[in-house]
Amino acid sequence: MTAQQLRNSILQMAVQGKLVPQDPNDEPASVLLERIRAEKEKLIKEKKIKKEKNPSVIFRGADNTPYEKIGDEVWSLADEVPFDIPDSWEWVRLSQIALVLNGDRGKNYPSKEKLVSSGIPFISALNLDGRTVVKDGNLLCVTEEQYNLLANGKLKEGDIVVCIRGSLGKHAKYPFEKGAIASSLVILRTLSNEETLADYIMMWLDSPLFFSEIRKYDNGTAQPNLAAKSLEQFFVPIPPLGEQRRIVEKINEVTSAVSAYDVAYQRNETLNSAFPESLKKSILQEAVQGKLVPQDPSDEPAEALLERIRAEKQRLIKEGKIKKEKHESIIFRRDNSHYEKLDGVERCIDDELPFEIPEKWCWCKIGTIFTLQAGKNIPSAEIHENPFYGSYPCYGGNGIRGYVGSANRSGDYPIIGRQGALCGNINRATGEFYATEHAVCVETYSHTSVTWACLFLTALNLNQYATATAQPGLAVANINEVFIPLPPLAEQYRIVNRIGSLLQLVKGL
Repeated sequence: MTAQQLRNSILQMAVQGKLVPQDPNDEPASVLLERIRAEKEKLIKEKKIKKEKNPSVIFRGADNTPYEKIGDEVWSLADEVPFDIPDSWEWVRLSQIALVLNGDRGKNYPSKEKLVSSGIPFISALNLDGRTVVKDGNLLCVTEEQYNLLANGKLKEGDIVVCIRGSLGKHAKYPFEKGAIASSLVILRTLSNEETLADYIMMWLDSPLFFSEIRKYDNGTAQPNLAAKSLEQFFVPIPPLGEQRRIVEKINEVTSAVSAYDVAYQRNETLNSAFPESLKKSILQEAVQGKLVPQDPSDEPAEALLERIRAEKQRLIKEGKIKKEKHESIIFRRDNSHYEKLDGVERCIDDELPFEIPEKWCWCKIGTIFTLQAGKNIPSAEIHENPFYGSYPCYGGNGIRGYVGSANRSGDYPIIGRQGALCGNINRATGEFYATEHAVCVETYSHTSVTWACLFLTALNLNQYATATAQPGLAVANINEVFIPLPPLAEQYRIVNRIGSLLQLVKGL
């Protein structure tokens, strides 16, 4: 469960009367609503607000279910309200407890040219952060003169601002003495002097119930839009005032715990996503060091495999099928140290080898046991995103780039990407395919396991040898010079089988 899901669950419990215990000593919500109705009548008499033509009154019937009366008509709301509430609670329409006020959308609505950097805040959806109005670089203002021209949409401290166009439901409590709203917002002004009611409404605005009400009235267009009259019709479950206080206090109390949970959840998600890859790297590292599978004393030493590879490559050179290496590297052991003979010159390479390997293994260079060859350029216009009849996969620097009408390779090859931020990545191509100039095909010899070659080349992290330029790249000549540990052929296949079974377990994590 994510932190947002946890928060939604807590808020849903709150609006259903399940978050804090009921107190039989609480004044029922019906008494609070009577006071609000009286306050509303007072404001109408003082001509501060207009009288509604057909005000809604929701009440409990003899069957203890909610009914609504508008004018002389009465009907059951049992199938309309989303859930049951405690006996001391009441269902209301939002218009019964708060004024929903539009901004001034007439000729005095300030144009962009009339907005200034200082003055009386002019609030848009950009300024709402879910709790309060953010006074930052996005907050524009109107002059006192412009503010005085506005007929509607004037904010008071403690008002609630709600977005009804675009970011539907985005809301905040207004913290300043006065201000004005953009046309995408409305003002909710409670019809009670009780500050707790405004805090409770803010909590309701955060709850899944509020957003389910939005879905009932949203016009469903590309630009989501909600009329102020629709917002007035939203169902609000009202607890006794004492319980409202307890709910708000409990929500404030658990907010820090939910935030801490979120940090822990995100950390855990990061670890969970990183763990399989880290584990895979650890497995490969154990493999290349000869620690993954037991050594078998009956295995033919890797030197014998290396000699067969050299002989096979010499034959292919004579046949003109591959090119002779300019500098043949021969690595051997003497006096418990490793030496390289290159162009007749011997040198100790102990300091260049990253780790010890088993007795029957041997160190060599990539160019000694493999033949690397980059593919050929092909115009982008000839590469298609989707396969078509008679097409072949086209490999670039990061794997399959698309599909083309001809192939330039056939067989089973590790592919080293040699261009771009991901150069050094290893893919595998089988059958007929096209290799571009950014894909280096790795030819294996003497029954060397292609799977083993892919795994060990991956473990070598060839990206570290890339040029440090805006467009990183790997030269084939540089790859050829990288040291690689060579196990006996039989152990190669044991390693492959072991890694295969372990990686299946990793996938299940």
